[in-house]
Amino acid sequence: MASLATAITSLIESKKYGTLRDILVTMNAADIAALFEDLEPEMLPRLFRLLPKELAADTFVEMESDSQELLIKGFSDSELKEVIDELYIDDAVDIVEEMPANVVKRILAQADPDTRKLINELLKYPDDSAGSIMTTEYVELRPNWTVEDAIKTIRRTGIDKETINICYVTRADRTLYGYITIRRLILSQPDVLIGDLAETNNVISCKTLDDQETVAQTLSKYDLIALPVVDGENRLVGIVTVDDAIDVLQEEATEDIEKMAAITPSDKPYLKTGVFSLYIHRIPWLCILMVAAIFTELVINHFSNLMSVQFQSFISAMLLACIPMLMDTGGNAGNQASVTIIRGISLGEIEFKDLPRVIFKEWRISTLAIVNFGKMMMMYAITYHNSFNNQFTPYLLIAVTVSIALCCTVFLAKFIGCTLPILAKKVGFDPAVMAGPFITTIVDVTSLLILFGLALMLVPKMA
Repeated sequence: MASLATAITSLIESKKYGTLRDILVTMNAADIAALFEDLEPEMLPRLFRLLPKELAADTFVEMESDSQELLIKGFSDSELKEVIDELYIDDAVDIVEEMPANVVKRILAQADPDTRKLINELLKYPDDSAGSIMTTEYVELRPNWTVEDAIKTIRRTGIDKETINICYVTRADRTLYGYITIRRLILSQPDVLIGDLAETNNVISCKTLDDQETVAQTLSKYDLIALPVVDGENRLVGIVTVDDAIDVLQEEATEDIEKMAAITPSDKPYLKTGVFSLYIHRIPWLCILMVAAIFTELVINHFSNLMSVQFQSFISAMLLACIPMLMDTGGNAGNQASVTIIRGISLGEIEFKDLPRVIFKEWRISTLAIVNFGKMMMMYAITYHNSFNNQFTPYLLIAVTVSIALCCTVFLAKFIGCTLPILAKKVGFDPAVMAGPFITTIVDVTSLLILFGLALMLVPKMA
């Protein structure tokens, strides 16, 4: 794309607009939008005006909000109206939501009254709801129509619909009756009634206030290309298409990843986010985790002083040397469990009632930590044999203590890692928050308490 951007820049400087147009019309809208991101901002209006009307609208939808705002400010009123008229309602709503107030005012002023009314209606739905991502541009048929009537309607109105592959059948009061595919329509006799052909059993739909992530998962689960959206009285008010569902899943996945890394989610791409903005998104969690680390420091200081009194210096040194391994292993084990569980929750595979099964499964996995015993015996035999005057018992004491501590830490880490996300989901919090640094901080403190507690109980008695 960089080489193409260089070539496009050269053609612009040479004012070879005919050649530029010939190149652009052969490209996909998403590729053109990506190309625009690599060019200087002042070049965008000239290139955009070279695009045919439909391709220009499709490209505009694919562009980043900053570039869209730049173009809108450079559009004349007639140019802005042409673009808005070509947009599907759901795309127009998405653009309006991301624009500053002065730009929104201009967009709505250039939209025709019907479009403006629909945009305002969709904007009333809560963010992240099915209503906020649905489109009202779908094909609506009646049960008493014939196939011939339906096909005439699709030919007359289908050009303005987001999809005609699935047509929805509604009663006179607009309640959802069923659906029918364009394939079945074309293959049926012209005089057959739509009501006799429509699929009416187990019609899958969603409510306007359903969470958008749940809607996207429903589309994925049932391999649908569109999902009807109904109100509280089962009246069809819109549809959510698969392209919108993909956008939702991408946004939700990005948001979860950022939360799991203890970063406040951002709507902007990384390279378009300023340093100060990144700082603002990261510093709150960093401060919280830094304060939480004080507890780890207090535990280490307390037990270090205690062990210096009860143990010989080389035994204390060996136990302290195990701290990084213990904390890292516990943190990794907790993160493995939490990430697996969070993914299961997001896909609807794990619910609160599954908590006992999840804990039991993770407990069985945690027993793998016993392999640490053999490793420690070998390591200590090589590293510390002179400190113990070649006696075998001290090796065994420390290895047993640390191995037991590791088993307990891994089990506890997995218990915390699988339990917190499920409990968070149960009480209405985002499970993704209960991952990464949050779990690691808890496991760090508990692993130290386990190690030092076992050492004080076992080593003096076995020595």
